[in-house]
Amino acid sequence: MYIAIAGNIGSGKTTLTNMLAHHYGWEARFEAVTQNPYLEDYYKDIKRWSFALEVFFLKERFRDLLRINEAQHTIIQDRSIFEGVYVFTANNKAMGNLSDRDFQTYMELFEQMMSTVRMPELMIYLRAQVPHLVANIQKRGRDYEQTIQLEYLQNLNQRYEDFIYNRYKGRLLVVDVDEMDFEHVPRDFATIVDKIDRTLFGLFPD
Repeated sequence: MYIAIAGNIGSGKTTLTNMLAHHYGWEARFEAVTQNPYLEDYYKDIKRWSFALEVFFLKERFRDLLRINEAQHTIIQDRSIFEGVYVFTANNKAMGNLSDRDFQTYMELFEQMMSTVRMPELMIYLRAQVPHLVANIQKRGRDYEQTIQLEYLQNLNQRYEDFIYNRYKGRLLVVDVDEMDFEHVPRDFATIVDKIDRTLFGLFPD
């Protein structure tokens, strides 16, 4: 089985991925953030480095999907290839950071990749407003994230809403995390686990 955790920067994807992997005994797969050689340059000059950054992420996510396809056990993944394309790359294109030529090349590559991989059995979307995202970004203190603009986070949130509710066709579980602290409050984590259990294993899934 293949589970994906979706959500904006600072929504808690990595934390929840770790917690669910431990709870269910699933294998966790994480996005190659710190290993991306373009990331620091990207935040310094977004337009110059957008295409290189997005192609690197696409390559890494596709490689993960090929391995997931071959796995005989359940894997939970921190951010999927789908939101990478329909949220982050689409947002860069809308902001003028990708040319029409680069975006067309990227989308053609993505569409060819999709002929060889499968959809997640469940995508869990962590829905959060910008103040919640900012608080988490500041708390974890990654230097290259401290210059992220509020407008950029808001634009990503709008793209996520469009992706989740209008474009994504797979099984979906939406979790509003603004009023949650699932890392430190067991009741909040139990609420998420209960929703997953009902969706994946219950007689009457949501």
